[in-house]
Amino acid sequence: MWDAQIAQVAGSQFNRISRRQLNEIGLTDAAVSRWVAAGRLIAVEEGVFAVAPLREDDDWGRWMGATLTAPESALSHTSAANAWGVLSLHEAFVTITRPGSGGPRLHGGVFAFRSSTLSGEVTQLQEIPITSISRTLLDLARTVSPRALARAVREAVRLEHTTLVQLGDRLGEYRGRRGTRRLAQVLARYAGLPLERARSGAEIRALEMLRAAGRRLPRLNIRVAGEEADLSWPDARLIIEIDGGPFHVDRGEDARKQRCWEQAGWTVRRIPSEDVYERPRRLLALAPS
Repeated sequence: MWDAQIAQVAGSQFNRISRRQLNEIGLTDAAVSRWVAAGRLIAVEEGVFAVAPLREDDDWGRWMGATLTAPESALSHTSAANAWGVLSLHEAFVTITRPGSGGPRLHGGVFAFRSSTLSGEVTQLQEIPITSISRTLLDLARTVSPRALARAVREAVRLEHTTLVQLGDRLGEYRGRRGTRRLAQVLARYAGLPLERARSGAEIRALEMLRAAGRRLPRLNIRVAGEEADLSWPDARLIIEIDGGPFHVDRGEDARKQRCWEQAGWTVRRIPSEDVYERPRRLLALAPS
């Protein structure tokens, strides 16, 4: 009887279950210890278990397990950024935030923050409690480099988790908190840029570089001769395609589109996405003055 109930609960939580949930099912602490000794349950965090066998490379399981270590815990900071898909950073520990006050503490593989302003800032992602995207970005503004924060903002907008307008509104609510100024500086850099039309972070980075260099901004992802072009300047009849992103996996399709544009009288130039990030002068050499 217990096996089925445990499997049902753990199965809905990326194969994680807390001691409290086991107690609610009917297992006493002594019974839990026996299940662990028998190898049927595996302790993964303080008061959190996995049903054997345990996958070692299961990020979602690790994130869920961390939030089960105490009531009202939410994935936050770097771990939340990774889960939202706005950054991809190495995690020595899973980071969570709980209501309360006091400095962060390390509990096994969980780095736990406490916050008195967590109310209204928690949502769910894949059934995991997680700080909202705006709160995640604010937390990142206190802990990561300016470049990483800018990338996280770009990706949050590109993935349609939020918009620059929504983030600006939240900044007003966050006024006075640590990280607000750094986040505001990043938003100011992107004011007036059409981030919502971007298909990749490289496209947004390209717009940023062009504006910083005082160049005319292109139109982003509009149809030219029936095909969508990454960056285009209609007056110059110029297209720049940024290769290597998620929409450039088929070289044959890219070649077909280029022929369509060239037959319509457009000049097409191509640049690898890594050059946009690492060698921006190459982008500026291709773009019109």
